[in-house]
Amino acid sequence: MLDALLDPTGPDLPDLVTVGDAVLSRDALLDGAHGVAAELDRRTRPGPVAVHASPDVLTVVAVVGALLAGVPVVPVPPDSGPDERRHVLADSGAVTWSGPAALAGDLPVLTPGLESWAPRRVDPDATALLLYTSGTTGPPKGVPHTGRTLAACLDGLAEAWAWTPDDVLVHGLPLFHLHGLVLGLLSPLRVGSRLVHTVRPSPEAYAAAAGSVYFGVPTVWHRVAQSPEAARALRRARLLVSGSAPLPVSTFTALQELTGLAPHERYGMTETGITLAARVDEAPRPGWVGRPVGATETRIASPADGPDDEGMGRLEVRGPSVMSGYLGRPSPDLADDGWFSTGDLAVRDADGWHRIVGRESTDLIKTGGYRVGSGEVEAVLLDHPAVDEVAVVGVPDDDLGQRIVAFVVGAAAPGLETELVELVGSRLSWHKRPREVVLVDELPRNAMGKVQKTLLLDD
Repeated sequence: MLDALLDPTGPDLPDLVTVGDAVLSRDALLDGAHGVAAELDRRTRPGPVAVHASPDVLTVVAVVGALLAGVPVVPVPPDSGPDERRHVLADSGAVTWSGPAALAGDLPVLTPGLESWAPRRVDPDATALLLYTSGTTGPPKGVPHTGRTLAACLDGLAEAWAWTPDDVLVHGLPLFHLHGLVLGLLSPLRVGSRLVHTVRPSPEAYAAAAGSVYFGVPTVWHRVAQSPEAARALRRARLLVSGSAPLPVSTFTALQELTGLAPHERYGMTETGITLAARVDEAPRPGWVGRPVGATETRIASPADGPDDEGMGRLEVRGPSVMSGYLGRPSPDLADDGWFSTGDLAVRDADGWHRIVGRESTDLIKTGGYRVGSGEVEAVLLDHPAVDEVAVVGVPDDDLGQRIVAFVVGAAAPGLETELVELVGSRLSWHKRPREVVLVDELPRNAMGKVQKTLLLDD
């Protein structure tokens, strides 16, 4: 499983991992990781180890070393506030800290040793990573992932994207969540390909890196599309991947025109790993996140009042990359038979492709007898050149039950509100148009950058 990372019998690569200006050869990474593993072995209570997951080679070495030693890794966002950091450290049961001593609290700071360390087999069913959710509905929850669940996710994506040791992955995503850490670090190490982490995911940094595979979130790809020269430099790549949020159709189209590559979307959660992806041997579809990865199964659960005319319902998944439960907490969304209720609304077509519509808790709007997913309305509004950000919510209404309201960040202009309403009405069903457009300076977000729609409803 993950203890097979960095096969010690393989050839050295002088630039296996590049983070900013720092470069690690394969042998240098092995030496550093073995030093971490040796120090963890020396301690009487070896784990879990909390890692201050800043974008640097120290994070890479600490994570790899702990995984090789079979010690659970708890990635801690470098911008965590003191309360969130204390919660994660206490909840995870971390006994060692890797990072700045000033942030360690009462934990001893890991100082890698120089003694030799002999690789060994690690139990594939033991916890390897303890990832924390974004905390949108309360304190962040710990999600244990074993070597087996992580390997299922990584191997399924390697097959779907035809990932080989000849590839070079480029991204600038954070190293503390599923996208940046699991896909963005562990995937290339497991495949044996090189990684270039740009620290910041700017269009210029992406253009300067000679990669074959590029990862980004929609905001990154929007900025790349707004920088034609940088975008055209990506024509040498073979695969562009977008995730973490829906990619607007306008960004999809602009990237395809500038790079010659249609971006591939994927879908996953901290609790499930990546479960859906557009494969490289199929043409991606704008707005659709593809088919199940590997042995993953999906089903669409109809709401209590029946499916709508598009078959929209709650997405449920089951498979080898899904967690077995939250750390020290009930897991009400995980059934005994392994089906996990994602809380996301989705549509699945006859070919098995999935389109994510939004969150059931905040994005399902019941208006005038219709059910509307706010995500599809937001995707249309983001195609307007004056709209930078948008959040669509359902506001209580005596006549409609809920009326659709769009909170928009962008360039105000005369008649913009009417234009946006008509744009949605022309693209989607007329009942999905916003009844009100509110221009705001910014959207409320949590520490992970996710929009907090409940705060908009409170205004």
